[in-house]
Parts: sequence; C-alpha cells; structure tokens
Amino acid sequence: MPDSFQPSQKFFLYARKSTDVEDKQILSIESQIAELRAFAKQENICVVEELVEKQSAKIPGRPIFSEMMRRIEKGEASGILAWHPDRLARNSVDGGQIIYLLDCGRLTTLKFPGFWFENNSQGKFMLSIAFGQSKYYVDSLSEVTKRGLRQKVRRGEYPSLAPFGYLNDVRTKTVVPDKNKAKFVKQAFELYSKGNSRLEDISNFLAQQGILTRGGKSFKRDKISSMFSNPFYYGYFRYTGELYPGIHEPIIAKKLFDKVQEILKQRSKPKRKEKIPKAFTGLLRCGECEKMVTAEIQKGHIYYRCTKKSQNYRCQQPFIREEDLNRQLTVMMQKVSLRQDWAEWMLNKLKEEEKLSAQSCFAFVQENQSKIKNLKLKLQLLLDSFLDQVVERESYLPKKSEMLSKIKTLEEQTIRFEQKQNDWLEPFQSWIKEAANTTKIAKSDNLFTKKELLLKIFGSNLILVNKKAHGEAQNAWAAIRAARRCFVVEPRVGIEPTTPSLPRTCSAN
Repeated sequence: MPDSFQPSQKFFLYARKSTDVEDKQILSIESQIAELRAFAKQENICVVEELVEKQSAKIPGRPIFSEMMRRIEKGEASGILAWHPDRLARNSVDGGQIIYLLDCGRLTTLKFPGFWFENNSQGKFMLSIAFGQSKYYVDSLSEVTKRGLRQKVRRGEYPSLAPFGYLNDVRTKTVVPDKNKAKFVKQAFELYSKGNSRLEDISNFLAQQGILTRGGKSFKRDKISSMFSNPFYYGYFRYTGELYPGIHEPIIAKKLFDKVQEILKQRSKPKRKEKIPKAFTGLLRCGECEKMVTAEIQKGHIYYRCTKKSQNYRCQQPFIREEDLNRQLTVMMQKVSLRQDWAEWMLNKLKEEEKLSAQSCFAFVQENQSKIKNLKLKLQLLLDSFLDQVVERESYLPKKSEMLSKIKTLEEQTIRFEQKQNDWLEPFQSWIKEAANTTKIAKSDNLFTKKELLLKIFGSNLILVNKKAHGEAQNAWAAIRAARRCFVVEPRVGIEPTTPSLPRTCSAN
C-alpha cells in the first residue's frame, strides 16, 4: 500500500466532460468513471461519492465542482480522484483554489491514473504547471479556432448553423438551400413585400404549408421579423456585426429584400393620431404682429389666422377661409410663371451651351491625359536609371514622390472637371421647367405641392394682413415677374389711333 495516504482517507471521484472543442479527444464520462473505479480498487482508495459534471472548465462557476470544494472545506472528504488535472481546472481561479486547499491542509491529496502528484512543494509546483498547461491549451485552441473562423468568413463560408430555409451540408461543409422550405421562404418575402400582410399573416401562411416550430406551434412575430431582416437570404451574412459576401446560393433578390426592409421600417414607427392636414400652415406670417399664421377647423371648414402669441401686443387680424387664401396665392403664382415660348428659347440656349461645355471639357481632359502619360514615361525612365545605379537612392526617392504627386493632382483635376463642368446646367434646366409649370401647379388642387413651390418663390416673405396675402418673389422668380411686367401686351396710348402693327412696349406704370 502506498505511503502517501491512509486507507481511512475519503475521496470524491470527479469526472467531467464538456461539449466544447477542447474536450473533443477526452474520454467519455462512462470511460473516465470505469478507469477511475478500477484505479481506486487497485490503489485501495475509499470513494465516498461519485460526482459527474458536463460543463466546460474554461471559466469559474461550475456548480458541482464548487459544491465539491465546499464539502471538502467542511471535512466530508480530504482527497479527489480524477482522470487528469485538466478535469479539475482549466482556469487560474479553480486551479488556485485547489492549491490553496492543499496549502491549508483541508485537501490532503489528489490521485490521477496517469499523472503523479504528492502533497509537497515539488508536487504542488508540478500540479500548477499542469493547470497552467491546461489553461494555455484552451486559450491557444480558442485563438486557433477564431482564426480559422475568420479565414472561413473571408472565403464567404458561413461559420454557424444555417438559418431557416437552408441546411448545413456535412459532406461539403457548406450551406445549401432546403428544397422543401426555400420556396416558402421566398413566397413569404413576396407576400409581405406587397404591403397587405402583417407578420402574423406570414406566420399563418407558413403554418398552412406545414412549417411550424419544433413544438408544433406557429412562428412568433419576432422570429418572422428576424427572418425578414437577415441578409443571408440575398447572398450576404453578418459575422461579429460586420457584413460579408457569401458563397451560398441566395433564395431572393436584393431588390425584394430592400422592399421588405422599407415596409418593416415604416411599420416600426409609432402610429400617431390622424389629423386633418392643413396645407398652408408655416407658410405665412401675420402682417400686423409678425407672428406665424396657423389654421383651425370650424364648422367643417379650414380657417387661417394669426397665432396671436405676442405678449406685448394684441393682434386684431381676422380669419380667412382656406378657399379664399388659395385663390389669392394662385394669382400670385401665376404672376411669376415663365411663358412657354420663353422656356423653350432658354432650353435651346442651354443645349447649345452644353455642347460648347462638352467640347471644352474634352480638350481639357485630353491635355491632362497627355501630361499624365508624359509623367508616367518620365517615372519609368527614372526607375530604370535607379535600377541601373545611374541615379542614387537619395535623388530617386524625392523625384519619384514629386512625379507621383503631379500625376495624382492631374487625375483629380480631370475627375473634378468632368463631374462639375455641367453642375449648373441641370439645376438651371430643372428651374426653367418648374417655372414654366408654375401656372399648372397654381391651378391644381394639390395644396401641398403648391405650398412647396410658394416657399421656393417667396421664401419667408409671404404675409397675411386684412385677409389679403402679400409677398415679394425672390431671386430668379423676381426677374420673371419684372420681365412679365415689361413685356405685357399693351397698346400705345396717345392722340393717334391704335395701330396693331406697332411693337409692344413696356408699360410706363
């Protein structure tokens, strides 16, 4: 019988195995217990209880191990029988607790079939090394595993369980569409994209197709919402919060996915109490106290009035019905509308200007490309001279940097000129068309479109006083109004009779 312990000593038999990667090659629980029982019989070890735990030892907090330590402190046993030290601890906290109990004498010995231990300074030193090796193995394996996953992600391979509608192919280690479910996933996206179905309706649709949870119930709203938000279905996937392109076969098109996201976004907004829209609020100011004009509904009609928020002045301005205000604003808009013949003439001139601008741009780009080509030739000559040791490194490096800088500057100039040469043409064309369309908008029933155009024409210059709207057009709109005044059709006034053939003139008034 060995001298290291007495037959009266009591031992806990502790066996552990987790489902983690680091325990892949470890004996099963049954095998550990069988070997430990045989070893206990061989060494005449008194086992008071067998403790089995199926949990990783990477971090502290194993309930059965913690209870075993507590019972050892109480004196229920003074030894532990385990298959290897790494079954007891793979982290510094649990390993330190075991060595501490050995130091204070509450734990007198440890027994392992394949590892020598004796409760002295050398034995505890070797035990701490074994615990350290176990921790190092776990940490190193974790780093290797993460590195492998990152490499897998870079290749476009999904490093996790396939989402609903897909399967993990164990033969090729890839993710493939589930032929039985993929078509229903696509139909669910298409059904929701029409905007007439709720998440509950999609759940019912899937249930009708026999697609249920493992418990035989319909999918909940959050599960459907999660599926609709998963980019995996159009060929991408998220890993650690970042989006990656995948090599798996997509079930739906990106366009369909985006449409579904838009509907989800709209429906996620809190519903507000529906109000009757008042088109001209925020458009006019009171001509008396300069406060904003608001609107309210009285007897089924919309009225506009001053907010009367001035604390130092009591405004006396009356109400005005929306119909009356709309008629006045329509007239004001018509006065700044651009005549169709003027619009056509201006658009034709812009086309001519665009052609000239294109010719100028082409010449500029050609010149810059020629300069870039010459610089690249010089750069190559400089490199050849350096390689032939004609030019020293001290002279080569700054000269190379200078040439590269010039090439980059010319390239940016070319791109900038191509992008901005016609920057003013397109906005000007849009304004001409909008100005020519002003009369049509003014006569339309869409008051909100009319308000947008009024803000462009008058800005914050519109006022309401004594039920009359006033305002000065700004910028180009003011020029149109001035031009219309000048070229209004008027006969000459004088003693002589009116002659229709005489040229039309600007009114002196």
